[in-house]
Amino acid sequence: MYTREEAKKIRKDFWIMFAKRCEIVPELQWRKKKWMLYDTKIGGLDLKFEIDRAEAFVMIEINAKSEDRRIQLYETLEKYRVIIEEGFENGLEWELCYTLPEGEDVSRVFIRKSEVDIHRQNQWPDIYNFFIDNMLLLERNFIEIRDVILEEVG
Repeated sequence: MYTREEAKKIRKDFWIMFAKRCEIVPELQWRKKKWMLYDTKIGGLDLKFEIDRAEAFVMIEINAKSEDRRIQLYETLEKYRVIIEEGFENGLEWELCYTLPEGEDVSRVFIRKSEVDIHRQNQWPDIYNFFIDNMLLLERNFIEIRDVILEEVG
């Protein structure tokens, strides 16, 4: 078992190595900022990477403070499900209500990779490839519908 400090260092090293891995991805080399993530232009809607001791996720997370806004954004995304899921062989998972460990309710659209552990450095290359391949696809699909979503929900 790792101490809190050791686990924190592993997480920090993981993300530092991920940033270095992204620097050699041809699709990302021309970008000033590698990933859109929190800069979606839609309040309460972010693109995220997440990793823990069991799974890795690439997702759209709707974390609007207002439940009505969160549901409105989720339902708007659902209208464009075909576009959002384009290129994802088995589609994406959709969760209207997911409670984060800190108790906040969010909605999520995601793809997951199971049986991975951030503490296993030998798995990092596979996790990085999963992150990069799926986020490039998710970003591309999201950008295709972003302006329409902005018009519909502001």
